[in-house]
Amino acid sequence: MPNTHDLVEQLAATLRARGQMMATAESCTGGLIAGACTEISGSSDWFERGFVTYSNAAKSELLGVPAALIAEHGAVSEPVVRAMAAGAVANAHAHWSVAVTGVAGPTGGSAEKPVGTVWFGWATPEGVCTEHRRFDGDRSAVRQATVTHALAGLLARLSPP
Repeated sequence: MPNTHDLVEQLAATLRARGQMMATAESCTGGLIAGACTEISGSSDWFERGFVTYSNAAKSELLGVPAALIAEHGAVSEPVVRAMAAGAVANAHAHWSVAVTGVAGPTGGSAEKPVGTVWFGWATPEGVCTEHRRFDGDRSAVRQATVTHALAGLLARLSPP
C-alpha cells in the first residue's frame, strides 16, 4: 500500500503544476483525507476545502445531495457518492474532488453493506467516476485504507496515462 504522505506530495506537485485546486467530501473518514492533504506546508496552493458530511442532512445541505436519493439508495451507495463528488466541485472553487461514504464499523454493517464497505467518487473535468471497495480490519484500518485509496485514485486520474 502506498505511503499516504508520498501520495499527498505527488498530488500537491501535480495540482500545483496544473494550477488547479481540489476539494474533499467525506463521510466515513470524518475529515482524514482533508487532514492528510493539509498536513504539508503550502497546501492552500492546491487544496481548496473539505466537506465533512457525516450526517445525511449535511450531505444534502452542504453538497446538494437530494434527500430522496439517500432515502432510495442509502447513504453508502454509488448514486450518493456520485452526488457528493459532484457537489464538492459545485460548492467549492475546485477543479477536482474526491468523495467517500462507507461503513467503517464496528457497528452499522448489514448483509448488503457489511463493515468495510466504501464507495468512492472522483469528480474530474470529464465527469464523475465511482468505485466500490471492501476493506478488512477494525475501524481505524478501514478509515486509513479509505484515505490511501481515495488519494491514490485521485492521483491516478490526474496523471497522464
